[in-house]
Amino acid sequence: MEGDSIRPDSGVGTAPEVLALAKVVTRLRAEVADLEGVASVTAVVERAKGVLMAQAGVSADAAHQLLLDRAERRRGTLLEESWIILSRIGARPTSTAPQGASSESVSLLDSASLRTSGSGRGDRRPGARRVLLARLAKGLASVRTADDVAELLRAVLGDEEDVDAVMIYRLVPTGSLELAGGAGIDAALAEQWSHIPPLSGVAALEASATREGVWLEDLEADAVDYLLIGDPPERWPSRAWLPVPGSPPTTMVVGFFRSRPGPFDPSTRTLLRRAVRLCSGTLREGWGPHGPGAVFGDVEAVQSIFDATPGPMVLLTPLRSQAGEVEDYRIDAAAPESVDAVGRRGRELVGRRVLETYPTVAGTALWDGYRETLATGTVYESEPFAYDEMTAGVPQRSVYSVRVSRLGDRLVVSWIRHDTSEREARRLAQLQRLGNLGWVGWNLVTDEITWSDHVYAVFDRDPELGPIRMEELPDHLVAEDVPRLGSSVRRLLGDGRAVDESFRVNTANGVRHLRFVAEVRTDADGAPVEVHGFFQDLTALRDAERALVESERAVLVQRGMLKAERALGARLQDTLLPVPEQSLELAGLCVDVAYVPADSGVNVGGDWYSAIELPDESALFVVGDVSGHGLAAVGTMAQLRFYTKGMTVTGSALPDVLGRLNALLLHTATDRGGATATMVMGRYQPWDRRLTWVRAGHLPPLLIRGGEATFLPQPEGCLLGAAFHSTYGQEAIGLLPGDHLLFYTDGLVEEPGEDIELGLERLAGSAVKLLGEGGSAMLARTLAALRSGNRDDICALDIHLPDDS
Repeated sequence: MEGDSIRPDSGVGTAPEVLALAKVVTRLRAEVADLEGVASVTAVVERAKGVLMAQAGVSADAAHQLLLDRAERRRGTLLEESWIILSRIGARPTSTAPQGASSESVSLLDSASLRTSGSGRGDRRPGARRVLLARLAKGLASVRTADDVAELLRAVLGDEEDVDAVMIYRLVPTGSLELAGGAGIDAALAEQWSHIPPLSGVAALEASATREGVWLEDLEADAVDYLLIGDPPERWPSRAWLPVPGSPPTTMVVGFFRSRPGPFDPSTRTLLRRAVRLCSGTLREGWGPHGPGAVFGDVEAVQSIFDATPGPMVLLTPLRSQAGEVEDYRIDAAAPESVDAVGRRGRELVGRRVLETYPTVAGTALWDGYRETLATGTVYESEPFAYDEMTAGVPQRSVYSVRVSRLGDRLVVSWIRHDTSEREARRLAQLQRLGNLGWVGWNLVTDEITWSDHVYAVFDRDPELGPIRMEELPDHLVAEDVPRLGSSVRRLLGDGRAVDESFRVNTANGVRHLRFVAEVRTDADGAPVEVHGFFQDLTALRDAERALVESERAVLVQRGMLKAERALGARLQDTLLPVPEQSLELAGLCVDVAYVPADSGVNVGGDWYSAIELPDESALFVVGDVSGHGLAAVGTMAQLRFYTKGMTVTGSALPDVLGRLNALLLHTATDRGGATATMVMGRYQPWDRRLTWVRAGHLPPLLIRGGEATFLPQPEGCLLGAAFHSTYGQEAIGLLPGDHLLFYTDGLVEEPGEDIELGLERLAGSAVKLLGEGGSAMLARTLAALRSGNRDDICALDIHLPDDS
């Protein structure tokens, strides 16, 4: 597959230079927004004009017109043409040949030239970054695969930013990540991380999901939160994962691995983001979720049929050269049960090219069968054949039978796999890694112990040392756990009973909690001959359990403290407030009192009331609500209650009382803030049946007269403790025989998520209904009883002027 890329729609005879320029223009068009962020349009155009003036020896106006003509000829924009001109000057000196000579061609940068040219290590000037981006833009003209893109990024950024490796992942419909391309990584690492299932703690998946970059700059801390790529991870002390921009959801993620420790500085972060954005057009165009150049329409219809079809099956689209010869096939649709030799499944196969993915197919009878079926329409059915493939340097053989049929100008390929051992082995390896466990075998006849690779990771042991023999195991255990594990092993070998035991081992990185599960196999006489089972690392689970126990202990302590505080607050509240439910007679009025604490919570509230007779035989009625809960609220309630009584008994006017209470709360505030409270207060004069009332941010009193309920007009007054220099107004109303006037707190009307006006309307309707049914004697207590399941304290006073007074 050397030479030009396969382009079925390319024009025959078109010059390679023009094709390369067209490719640059197409991909740069997708990145115009980012390039505009690197430098303004004016600066880029002016610099390109200067280059043309030096090359062609023309004036500034002529250079500008030349840019316009070239942009129109290529059907691009002025900015795109300017960037193309600027990208050339980073590769080699441009000759001063006349227009139309070799200056029209674009030289493609290889990895070696990219590594040796540049602005120098540590150069963070905007001009240096523009040179890097221009070199990257020029190099994109020559890429064919995601591996090429990764190598280009590493070549451009390696010397400048110590980028040692690049990995490009594609998000498949199953939510997994599949390695699309890489540079600076060996084949074994690429195979190990070729497929990442949708797990938590994977930085690349997080970047794809959040569409934000993930910057891993502290290896020790990041190893706790993320699954780090590398063997060992210390090979790259800092790394970054950046999503490829595009329409959501994000399907491509680029990872940069640095040999330099420490954080990414702001200029480096900006450079990496812009580099990924510059490559996004190429990546989305070539290796998106539907593959390069995927044709929709009938392909989508075939895919919908495949989705409901059992068994493995794929749709192949032939890729032809300019001469019309089939050079490769692309997988455009795949059934969910389609699994290839290395475990890629279903739509993970879509977009892959046959020869790039399965190179050993070339020249086989199967490849000839593809060609014959495509040419003649004859169904091809192969005999079982062996397919050999190198995975991480290890040869693997699978046996298949394949059936090929033609569908229009495409091929439908189905197959049967006759061996599954390799696939099961891969699944077993994934299971061990994800479950943090490893398989063990112990041949009691030969005394041979076998460990799977992950057991060494569980024991934090160098594989070069080999497995730990059973007689050596006590030397690694925490001393307290030796007798218990020894007893379990003796039961296993003596009685043949399975073992499921937890124990602790000492490692170079501290104590680890392990689990040992095993069973024994016996011979014909019942004698044990083999033990097999697994070791599992439970350290993270035990750490989480300890943290949970500590958290529960702290919660219990806190709950006990809150309960004690509630009990103390309740006792103080009982001492400060009179009997919570009672009927009083004051100044010729019948007063029904209701106080109901909240049904839930461990803190007492700050609702309170007062109903007393003053020295001039008038009566004072107060209902208040202190913000917050607990002892602080009870203390503020006591202050307000006693100060209110004291000032009104000495003859202070009601507005003056509120003003002084406001000043009291403001001047007793602490560094952590002060208390606030609402209050409504009324003074009734029996000689003229007149009630004067004031309020401080409280809900209006409710008057029920003649079977109708109305809320009294609101005098001026904000809540207490909110602001200095608050003013408080006063209103007055004459009471008539039969009137009920209700003072109350918000617990009687409020519902979570409901407008307060609805609660007030409900209160008015309930009060009128109860009085109509003859419930005037205990109106406040009955209204409070209707509020079952109340989430807040309720305090209410019903002031009633009897008919016979």
